[in-house]
Amino acid sequence: MLDRRQALLGLGAAGLASPALAESKIQPLKSLAAGKGLVFGSAVGAGPKGSLTGSFEDAHYRAILADECGVLVPENELKWYVLRPAEKTFAFERADRIAAFAAEHGAALRGHTLLWHHPQWFPAWLKDYDFGSRPAARVEAMLAEHVDRVCAHYPQIYSWDVVNETVDPADGALRRTVFSDAMGGVEPVLDASFHLARKAAPKARLVYNDYMSWEAGNEKHRHGVLKLLEGFRKRNVPVDALGIQSHIGAENADSFTGFGRPQEKEWRAFVDEAVGMGYDLALTEFDVHDKGLPVDFAARDAAVAAYGKAYLDLMLSYRQTKELLAWGMVDKYSWLQNQWLRQDKAPKRPTLYDDAYAPKPLREAVAQALRDAPAR
Repeated sequence: MLDRRQALLGLGAAGLASPALAESKIQPLKSLAAGKGLVFGSAVGAGPKGSLTGSFEDAHYRAILADECGVLVPENELKWYVLRPAEKTFAFERADRIAAFAAEHGAALRGHTLLWHHPQWFPAWLKDYDFGSRPAARVEAMLAEHVDRVCAHYPQIYSWDVVNETVDPADGALRRTVFSDAMGGVEPVLDASFHLARKAAPKARLVYNDYMSWEAGNEKHRHGVLKLLEGFRKRNVPVDALGIQSHIGAENADSFTGFGRPQEKEWRAFVDEAVGMGYDLALTEFDVHDKGLPVDFAARDAAVAAYGKAYLDLMLSYRQTKELLAWGMVDKYSWLQNQWLRQDKAPKRPTLYDDAYAPKPLREAVAQALRDAPAR
């Protein structure tokens, strides 16, 4: 028997889209986005079956991806701590499965990330690495090997988060790592990464990606990101776009409840400065954190949808916004389920589909935001 999601979208018993989908009254989000000159897609994890990072193992989830997404993003599979378990090892197997699925279903592939410049997320073998008597040269050689090897393995990737989260939200300063210590500063590491990426993937959109947001409390983070973007331009670093992760809603703290306070005026000023420097925009990791909202599904889903729609209306009003990527499509696989738990311990509902694979009000909010958006 077909489940509710399959019946609604005309899916076959195998859980993947059938020809009947073409006659469905539901227009896929990828089509709505394409009609406005945008791409829509989602991250997906190919981790162990049954885990939060194992959404790709779920046939119903893959059906949603095939139906809705024109782009797929490996959630963790291209990060150093997964891809590089040892210095001489490149573990491409997980990401390869996602890449093959994307190709099979006519979806593009997006890369996240060539360098997560945050000491917490370096692989264990790199944290105490001996860079020898010429440490700067060794770091650059290591970066070149990584960027060249990964970009050559996935030449179909059209957009890369080259550097991820190097600005510390606490003070807006650039995060130090073993790489930056060895090279004598953070900027040389970042600049080298982008130059190497441009050489290895000359047709790809190169993105700096970070999680500064529109709510109050992000002021120092925004300032640090603008300072970084300005520095890239002054040094002629080949950065094409700012990736705005768009994890909006509740503040990411155990004690926080409800939604944050959007600062629309200040946020518009931040975005205006970024696009004024010539950067495109990518909304790279969209979800709506509902920590502290009422447990009642109807009330919670309505609030999430309204909050998400307001944010997307603002961001899609910029014709420089070229990508809209969800950070997961089904609630039970969201990274937020095991972070900053709700006080009532209830599961969170931050994504477009519920645990029964049925579309939620947030899915319609995204669809309507795309319908309302100006064409690129």
